[in-house]
Amino acid sequence: MQHDILKNKYYLYMTEFFAGMSVMAVELGASRLLAPYFSSSQIVWTIIIGTIMIAMALGNVWGGRRADKDPNPDKLYLRLIVAAVWIAAIPLLGKYIVLGISGILVLTVNTNFLIWAAFLACMVIFVFPLFLLGTVTPSLVKYTVDSLSDSGKTVGTLGAFNTIGSIIGTFLPTFVTIPVVGTAVTFLIFSGILLVLALIYFINTKTKKVPCIVGAAAFLICSIFGHSGSFAFWENDLVYEGESVYNYLQVKEDEADVILSTNVLFGVQSILKKEEGLTGMYYDYALAAPVMAGIGEKENLEVLILGMGTGTFARQCRNYFDDVVIEGVEIDEKIIGLSYEYFELPEDIPVVAYDGRAYLNAVDKKYDVIMVDAYQDITIPFQMSTEEFFTMVKEHLTEDGIMVVNMNMHTEKEGNINQYLSDTIAKVFPEVYTVDVAGTTNRELFASVQEGIIEGLEDETKSLNNVELKGMIQQVADHMQCYEKGNYLLTDDKAPVELLGMQVIDELIQSELGYYKGIFKEDGIRGILESM
Repeated sequence: MQHDILKNKYYLYMTEFFAGMSVMAVELGASRLLAPYFSSSQIVWTIIIGTIMIAMALGNVWGGRRADKDPNPDKLYLRLIVAAVWIAAIPLLGKYIVLGISGILVLTVNTNFLIWAAFLACMVIFVFPLFLLGTVTPSLVKYTVDSLSDSGKTVGTLGAFNTIGSIIGTFLPTFVTIPVVGTAVTFLIFSGILLVLALIYFINTKTKKVPCIVGAAAFLICSIFGHSGSFAFWENDLVYEGESVYNYLQVKEDEADVILSTNVLFGVQSILKKEEGLTGMYYDYALAAPVMAGIGEKENLEVLILGMGTGTFARQCRNYFDDVVIEGVEIDEKIIGLSYEYFELPEDIPVVAYDGRAYLNAVDKKYDVIMVDAYQDITIPFQMSTEEFFTMVKEHLTEDGIMVVNMNMHTEKEGNINQYLSDTIAKVFPEVYTVDVAGTTNRELFASVQEGIIEGLEDETKSLNNVELKGMIQQVADHMQCYEKGNYLLTDDKAPVELLGMQVIDELIQSELGYYKGIFKEDGIRGILESM
């Protein structure tokens, strides 16, 4: 017997609408859950989309068969309760699953760690609830189609509601819920909607009281304990943790430093040294660029920073040089806010919330120094790594201007990401020099259209008054090497920066964890625990 609520097709259409909305919300939430651990590169997005499509396809097939064999609507709405509780549990348990899978794979997998870890995390965390949501459409078709004469219209209407829901589920998390209340609460909001749909059905039919009570209780527990969980749950000294449209953000502070990170597991995005002086990082090496550009000879040296972060390089330029005019471009508006709140960025340094390449395309101004600092681990924006981009940078430099590029993930392996970047730059600029940053995986690249920048650096260094800076720049000059152009090239049409970056990450992981992997092979987990 068909329950009264199923005679109301608008309720069934709303079930389809919110199911479609929840699928897209979970997909976007998945990207934010994984990004702090695996980055938000195209590789991770591909894995998320592919995994979710597999889950939905399997759900469609299985749901269609179940709808034909056993068209009991109670079972559909029970599946919605299970899916809702599972999704609600993701903020509470998901981060532990991600780290557990990563910990196992880092000891057992030699190549493609990022792909395997992200794929398995997606499979474990997201496939089951989305498989259940994939059963919604074929089940609803069974309850909404009254006759073959109007089946096309009914199925089309269901599809339209699902699509409209998916559209809203795409925009709402990205522009509203995730920036305002965070990823965890976003999962809870959409899982709550699914739970309410199911509860309305069972309240109307007066059946399945126990599953409803258990589902509601489980959702309440997940909401209490998972609504504000930290991605970096082992950290005790976070000054700030939050999310923006683009990034997961955390600010840590100790007696000496304030640090911004956009990745839980590794990387320092920006740093503020509480005592004035050199940072001990690549920013110090980049200070050679204003010296190369003739800081001592120009009344106002114009500096543009693409990838401003919280302004570490800008502050260092202000600390050591008197006559600099600095502009910053940073795509993440929340990072700009943090730079003034926690990192003491001078108020008179303007920062534009914009993509670096789009900014160059919009302005006609020329600069004495352009620093490109938009590459962070595997997250390298391809549009800022190509021949076309560096040509644009060149066009915005003065005749004796200098471009300085910070490249991370340095490796000696042939065909690595830095080799691609350096060869691409060397095709655009006739003068290219590189220097490795001591004790790090960073390499600074300096490029100019003017020849003799090394000689100019050595001459300008002699006139510097600050002893600390003078020693640093002399160190850069002593270790700088002329780059010999090869045949690797990145273009707007072909720039596989994610795959190239992933190869380096694999190499770095194997290098750093070789010792522990040896112990694991000999003595297993017990051996690792005893060695720590």
